[in-house]
Amino acid sequence: MSEIADLVTARWPLAPSSATGWLLELADDDGLTGFMPPPLPDAAWVLNAMHEHEQGPSDMSHDEYHQDQVAAGHIQPEIIGGIDLTEVGTVTGGGLGRAEHPGPRWRRLRWAELAQRTGDPLVPNGLLPSYRCFPSAKMDGSWPLHISPPTEGSLDRETWNRLIGILTEHSPEGTDTRCLAYYSPLMLGATDFENLHVQAGRLSDAGILYDNPEVDFSPSNLWAEDHSWVVCTDYDLWATKVAGPAPLIEALLNDSDIEAVRLPWAP
Repeated sequence: MSEIADLVTARWPLAPSSATGWLLELADDDGLTGFMPPPLPDAAWVLNAMHEHEQGPSDMSHDEYHQDQVAAGHIQPEIIGGIDLTEVGTVTGGGLGRAEHPGPRWRRLRWAELAQRTGDPLVPNGLLPSYRCFPSAKMDGSWPLHISPPTEGSLDRETWNRLIGILTEHSPEGTDTRCLAYYSPLMLGATDFENLHVQAGRLSDAGILYDNPEVDFSPSNLWAEDHSWVVCTDYDLWATKVAGPAPLIEALLNDSDIEAVRLPWAP
């Protein structure tokens, strides 16, 4: 095992699957993509980060670039069942799982800024933050090459770290807050749907969960053992719902690093 794997195992040992019983009752759901909580008594959606290159081409899409690379022989076409996905599919530019800052000359592109630029709503009425957002920003279903859109199913590292910091500030026990982390079966190869994967640890050690080599995602759910707050990152969404006391939610909404919103149709 790697050093980080040993650390995760030591500080976040497995907990009984029955620990999700509270979430199961709270969300009234099987947790396949994550247990989505109601307000406790308040809630907000933390939006996954997207980035924009300072000088990247704005007139080429991720799909067009991919097709050019395949045509030039720089990458091999993906063929499944004799079907060339380059010819029948669209490379959107989006991804699944953990995400890092892309690097030099890339800057954070706020959802609010892109909404103002395109005229699209931040999140379409009645929908949740997902691939359906910002249709006007895309080119035949593919994002412009100079934009790295949010990934599905996981917070990006910067947002995860800041969220943990805010949760710590608003938990009575601070860094010593006992909490649990649940990973959806979809994050673990979709092989075991009966024995739900739960680990128990302290908020001070939540940072290492992001580098857990067993999964490519931040946890589906992270919650305080005292049930004062719960975090849900749905496998299919571009955002994380945080439910908890009003001061915690207000801190998220007013934070300069995190971009969070309330959705009246999904409180």
